[in-house]
Amino acid sequence: MNETVTQAYKLAKERYTAIGVDTEKAIEALKKVKLSLHCWQGDDVLGYLFPDQTLTGGISVSGNYPGRARSVDELQKDLSKALSVIPGKHKVQLHSIYADTDEKVDLNELEPRHFQSWVDWAKEQGVGLDMNGTFFSHPKSASGFTLASADKEIRDFWIEVGKSSRKIAEYFGKELGQQSVNNFWIPDGYKDNPIDKLSPRLRLIDSLDEIMKEKIPEAYTIEAVEGKLFGTGVESYTVGSHEFYEAYALTRGKLWTIDAGHFHPTEDVSDKFSAFLPFGKGLMLHVSRPVRWDSDHVVILDDALIRITRSLVRDNELDKTNIGLDFFDATINRLAAWIVGARDTLKALLMAFLSPIDDLKKAELEGDYTKRLALTEELKSYPFGAVWDYYCQESDVPVGAEWLEEIRRYEKDVLINR
Repeated sequence: MNETVTQAYKLAKERYTAIGVDTEKAIEALKKVKLSLHCWQGDDVLGYLFPDQTLTGGISVSGNYPGRARSVDELQKDLSKALSVIPGKHKVQLHSIYADTDEKVDLNELEPRHFQSWVDWAKEQGVGLDMNGTFFSHPKSASGFTLASADKEIRDFWIEVGKSSRKIAEYFGKELGQQSVNNFWIPDGYKDNPIDKLSPRLRLIDSLDEIMKEKIPEAYTIEAVEGKLFGTGVESYTVGSHEFYEAYALTRGKLWTIDAGHFHPTEDVSDKFSAFLPFGKGLMLHVSRPVRWDSDHVVILDDALIRITRSLVRDNELDKTNIGLDFFDATINRLAAWIVGARDTLKALLMAFLSPIDDLKKAELEGDYTKRLALTEELKSYPFGAVWDYYCQESDVPVGAEWLEEIRRYEKDVLINR
């Protein structure tokens, strides 16, 4: 037990108590949050089903830092190491291309048994698994269209991929005893102006409805649909736009996925939560950091992240929100990217919990905007870091930057030898 950390926490606790904030209660609230770490940060979104397939769908990963996970076993070991220095119990997001099998199978032929090793690993780690059907990096997505394709044969193939992902997610939910979120994102669209904007969207509705036709208990899995403003190569028209998927989620009782990088750079995605949730079943977040738009940089503790977590906490939206990470950076140690992004997301949540929310809402209701502004500004310099360090110490994970030395040793002993 580090006495310096403990003493700093005691002093911070006194400061927060003076403004009506219970630090112990904040820590307990944070313990209940499950982040969903994205496995694709560990191998640059390549997967292991088609090792020679070029990355497509407008997705691009920069850098060639040593140590990319070359197999499911290596990826699982890297995830285990990263999770060991992140406080709390969390989940991991998979994609279809991360199936663990020696069989030669296509995306539409995948079954739960091809993910057996992932379930075994998740049980050992005490984590949950979320799912994403892979609708890119495949010959049948070369036209730029999948579920919205005008070619019925192509469309039918991807419908089967979607159905397969649902059965795999159901398997995760049954085996691990916690709901698996199955996220749908497709790259369909046009680089230049189309004549017919309606027909692709009607085809997408029909495809999604066919995929979702079988009723699966939501205790095991629930679907989320993810829109995008535009993507590389489909700058003029995206079939699965935000408005499309928001409407689909509302009318079909699905989750709406909000990716922080998929909107216009001046939009604040946190403003969308309270507008959607009074009507919708819930949200799936892909927390990313856009730099000049959807560039999927490692999440840092910036204003955008703070606004996201603050909105979720202040409006009691966490129970209806799944928080996943989504970024990929191969210019730095890939485990460090996971750890920085996850720990910063948890820090931002803690900052939100360490706030006299009821008192601030009361001041706002009474029209005391002076107090609202003054107190929220003073909170920015309150010692939340001391509470975070104490939470890490109590969770038996490294305090401060101590985790970096541990990852450096792992890099030297494991990653550099790949």
